[in-house]
Amino acid sequence: MEAFEIKTVFSLAFFGYTFPITETVVVSWAVMLILIIGSFIITRKLKEVPSGPQSLIETGVELLHNFTKDQFGSFSKFLGPYMGSLFLFLLLANIIGVLSPIELKFFGREFIPPFMIRPPTRDINVTAALAVISIALVLICGFAARGVSGWFKHLLHPLPIMLPFNIMDYGTRLISLCLRLFGNILGGFVLMSMIEGLLPIGLPMVCSLYFDFFDGLMQAGIFVFLTSIYISEAVKIHE
Repeated sequence: MEAFEIKTVFSLAFFGYTFPITETVVVSWAVMLILIIGSFIITRKLKEVPSGPQSLIETGVELLHNFTKDQFGSFSKFLGPYMGSLFLFLLLANIIGVLSPIELKFFGREFIPPFMIRPPTRDINVTAALAVISIALVLICGFAARGVSGWFKHLLHPLPIMLPFNIMDYGTRLISLCLRLFGNILGGFVLMSMIEGLLPIGLPMVCSLYFDFFDGLMQAGIFVFLTSIYISEAVKIHE
């Protein structure tokens, strides 16, 4: 099925090795470029007394600061920017498919777009990489907060018999973060593809409000929220 296919756009050769650059990589680069350019534009002319869009941005930053401070304590100054960047990346990556032209067949005529824009989070390689980064942060913050001996002691909490289950918990969290985001975004993409094939005019615009915008926002929020919970648990020292 085309929805599951990850196409190679071009290849790069280095030292005799060929590296395929897929559409997932290209769209991910585009998402990052949009965020970088957007951040430069938004912060280019900041005022001491905020007004208009700057007020909304500063309100969002303040909410993020308060949230991460409650969750991570002294670690918030390091983790706050990451959590905000992760949410913005996932949000834009989840909804960027709305910018894609669609194939139209109408009154015997057919329009085939020269390219398609598919959300990179429908690729399990992307969600797996993000999940690995999140769990790696959980481990790093856990070591930083508890020390090496304290972290290994934490694995024996509340009873030593829980050691294999506490170790397994990191693996299940990794799989859960990866598959939850991947499954929901891919499922929404497949449904939207079916709707566009059934009735390409009118209906996709209505359904896109849920499957692209609302679901994309919700899945980005869930991924960041779960990551913050896991890190918060890691930095809290149990007596």
